[in-house]
Amino acid sequence: VQFTAEEETARDAEEQAWADAALDRALADMRAKRNRLLAETDFYALSDVTLSSDMTDYRQALRDLPSGLDTVEKVNNKAYPTKP
Repeated sequence: VQFTAEEETARDAEEQAWADAALDRALADMRAKRNRLLAETDFYALSDVTLSSDMTDYRQALRDLPSGLDTVEKVNNKAYPTKP
């Protein structure tokens, strides 16, 4: 079944909107993973636990994500910090 010109224009607009939102989707995925990794180490930050400098640096590096990432390629190629 062929699209009418109006349907084709609408479909092209949908595809363009999807492509334009690629960076937002990639950043949201990165933030979700970052938040999970931070949650896994939250108990280290409790007042009755001594937080090592390595863990402090790791958690700070996670919190710094995704600053400075302005393309989908940069987001996809960004390595997460290694948990000490």
